[in-house]
Amino acid sequence: MKEELFLRPMTKDDWPSVSQIYKDGIDSGVATFEHTVPSYDDWDRTHCKPCRFVATLGEKIVGFAALSPISARAVYAGVAEVSLYVANGFTGHGIGRTLLHTLIQASEQASFWTLQSTIFAVNTPSTSLHLACGFREVGRRERIAQREGIWHDTVLFERRSEKK
Repeated sequence: MKEELFLRPMTKDDWPSVSQIYKDGIDSGVATFEHTVPSYDDWDRTHCKPCRFVATLGEKIVGFAALSPISARAVYAGVAEVSLYVANGFTGHGIGRTLLHTLIQASEQASFWTLQSTIFAVNTPSTSLHLACGFREVGRRERIAQREGIWHDTVLFERRSEKK
């Protein structure tokens, strides 16, 4: 990468690029069970505003990370699910690691004590990234859901805040 990687808070104006990166993740078949990209308003309602970032190289958005609460119940107010996607052609350059580290720092400032990620078992780059960033595997869900008629296992990872 010739240009310097820069991270900044995500804005509504970033949605066209972010939604394309998410669509590419959907199309990969190993990033999410979703089939369609939500509207910005639907996505915005389900993701924590202080914990959403884009990674840019020059003017190009090459990845994003965000948190969504796992439950509306008050007892789980400090627990969130990680969403992290890197654009096609930009994996393997430390973008995901930089996004995840930034998201972890922001989550602690926003009083989250547990982050969790549910990752397709076959998505070894994502599992390796999470382990390298202090997440631990807490369980495997076998044949939890189908994607295009194929059953997939998922692995649940979590990271506890060092401040708790």
